[in-house]
Amino acid sequence: MHQESHLEKIPVRVFSGSTPASKHVAGEIAALIRSKATKGEYCVLGLATGSTPTTVYAELVRMHQEEGLSFQNVVTFNLDEYYPMKPGDLQSYVRFMKEHLFDHIDIKPENVHIPDGQVAREDIQAYTREYEQKIRSFGGLDLQILGIGRTGHIGFNEPGSGIGSRTRLISLDHITVVDAASDFFGEENVPLKAITMGVGTILDAKRVLLMAWGETKAPIIREAVEGEVSDSVPATYLQQHSNTEFILDQASAAELTRFKTPWLTGLIDDWDEATIRKAVTWLSLEEKKPILKLTNRDYSENGMADLITKYDSAYNLNIKVFNEIQHTITGWPGGKPNADDANRPERANPARKRVIIFSPHPDDDVISMGGTFIRLHDQGHEVHVAYQTSGNIAVFDDDVVRFADFVNDYNREFQLQEEDTDHMFRNIREKLAAKKPGEVDATEIQKIKGLIRRGEAKAGCRYVGISDDNIHFLDMPFYETGLVKKKPLSEQDIKIIVNLLQDVKPHQIFAAGDLSDPHGTHRVCLKAIFEAIKQLEDEEWMQNCWVWLYRGAWQEWGIHEIDMAVPLSPDELLRKRRAIFKHQSQKDRPLFPGHDSREFWQRAEARNHSTARLYDQLGLAEYEAMEAFKRHIF
Repeated sequence: MHQESHLEKIPVRVFSGSTPASKHVAGEIAALIRSKATKGEYCVLGLATGSTPTTVYAELVRMHQEEGLSFQNVVTFNLDEYYPMKPGDLQSYVRFMKEHLFDHIDIKPENVHIPDGQVAREDIQAYTREYEQKIRSFGGLDLQILGIGRTGHIGFNEPGSGIGSRTRLISLDHITVVDAASDFFGEENVPLKAITMGVGTILDAKRVLLMAWGETKAPIIREAVEGEVSDSVPATYLQQHSNTEFILDQASAAELTRFKTPWLTGLIDDWDEATIRKAVTWLSLEEKKPILKLTNRDYSENGMADLITKYDSAYNLNIKVFNEIQHTITGWPGGKPNADDANRPERANPARKRVIIFSPHPDDDVISMGGTFIRLHDQGHEVHVAYQTSGNIAVFDDDVVRFADFVNDYNREFQLQEEDTDHMFRNIREKLAAKKPGEVDATEIQKIKGLIRRGEAKAGCRYVGISDDNIHFLDMPFYETGLVKKKPLSEQDIKIIVNLLQDVKPHQIFAAGDLSDPHGTHRVCLKAIFEAIKQLEDEEWMQNCWVWLYRGAWQEWGIHEIDMAVPLSPDELLRKRRAIFKHQSQKDRPLFPGHDSREFWQRAEARNHSTARLYDQLGLAEYEAMEAFKRHIF
C-alpha cells in the first residue's frame, strides 16, 4: 500500500525495525569493502557515533569474526568529537569506536582517524584543515553513514551551518546539549562545543546513508525528506546529493505523508480497517467536526471519495467508526463482571483477574497508568507490580548523602554500631566528592541508589493499596552497569520474566510501549517480556492471557491506535498524582528529563487531558482525563 510518495525528495527505504535496517546497512558496507579489496583499493568510510549505528557495528564485527570480512583495506574518518574531550573519557567517541568496532576487527590503527578533542584551541584551524586534506589524500569518502539529531543536524552541523562548510569547531545547539544530557549524567556536564566534519565534507562523499530509528526522529525525518532545503535543517542539504538514501524503521518513518496521511497522496489501493479508522479520525480533527457530522463533501475534498463509494454514504462510515471508538471506552480495565462484553475491550470473565503490571523503571507504573492501576486494585483484581530495573543511575548524589546521613543519625540516636556507620558515612562522602562527572558509581553507592528507588516504589504501591507480597523487584542484569549504556539483553534477563509469569499465571499483562524513552531501557524491557511470552506460548494459562501496552511518560498512542481508554475523574487524577509524588528522587528535577522540561506528573496529566479532549472533539463523551492502551496480539 505504501509506495514511495512524490513528496519525498530523497530516496527512502523503510524496514520493519532497526535490526533488519542495520543489517542492510552493514551488508552494503561489507559489499563495498570486498569490492574494493578485489581491486586492490582502499575503502574509505565516514563513520558516525551514538546509539543509531551500534547494531551496524555489531553486525560488521560478527561478519569479521564469522564470515572472514577483513578491514585491512579500510580507512575510516569519524564525523565528529566533543570538545574538549580526552580519548579515554566515558563519552569520548574514540572510546565509543574502540568499544563498538575497532577493538574487534583487523583494521590497521594508522588507518583510523577521529577528530582530536584535545587539540589546543589556537591549533584547531590548522588541525581541521589537515583533517580535510587527509580525506582528500585517500580520494575522498566512498561511503558516509549518518544519524540525525532532533535539530536536523548531521554530524554536529547545527542549524545555520552552510552548505559549503568544512571540518571546524562549532558550538552545540541547546537541544543537542539537552539530548546528550543522559550520556553525561546531567546537562551541566555536556561540552558546549565539538569538532565536526562540515556539510560540504559530507556532500563530497560518493554515497551517503542516513539512518534513523524511533518515534522521536519522525518529525525531523519528515522535514528532511519532504521539506524545502534550508540551513535551519541541515539534513535537507542531502536533497542535493545525487546518491543519498535514508534508511528508516517504521517508527521514524511514521510522519512521512505516505504513512501518516496516505489518502492525500492517492497511493491507497485497498483500504484496510486500521487505515479507515486512522483516516476518519484524522478528518474529524482536521475539519474540527465530530465524526457523526462529517459529510460526503468532507471526504471527497480530502482524497477519500473511494471510501464513500465503498460505504455508500458518509453516514454509514461515520456510524461504523464512531461505534468502534466508543467501544474502546471502559471504566472496567479488568473487565466488567456479569456484563455483556461483546463490545467491551476486556473480557468479563474471570471476574477477578490476576494482573501483572511491568514497570521498566520504578515509577513508570504510576506515571503511565496510575489511574488504571488504582482502578484495577479498587475493583478487586489481584494486582502484581514487577519493577524490571533498579533505576539506580537516575538518582542524584545528594540523595545518597541525605539517606546515608539519615542512617548515620538514626544509629547514633539509638546507639547502634555507631563506629561502623560513622566510617560508612565518611567513606560515601569521600567517594562522591572524588567522583568525576559521568564516572561510574562505586558498587555500594549504586546499591544505595537502587534502595532509594525501591523504597519509593514500595511507597507508591502502598498508597494504591498493593501488599508487599505483590511487589516484585526483578533487577534485570542487563541494566546493572552503572552507566547509561547497558549490556545486551541475555537469557538470564528473560528467564527472570519467565519465572515470574509462571508463578503468577496472569490473565492480564500491562507493559510499557512508549519506546521513545531516551536511554532505550523501555525497548529492551519490552523485548524481554515478548521473548518470555514466546517461551511460554504453549502453556494453557497463556492462551487466556491478554497483553496491554501503555504509554505516558514520553509519548501517547495515536487516537486511531487505542483499543482501551480508561476515563479518570478529577479525584482519580489527583490520586494518581499523589502516587507519582511518592517517587521523591524523580520529582522537581529528574536526573534524565529527556527533551521535555516538565516534571513527569505534569507530562502524564497533560497527555491524559489531551486524550480526553480528543475523544470529546470526535464527538464522544467528555471526560476529565483518560489513560490509553493498545492490545498486543502475537
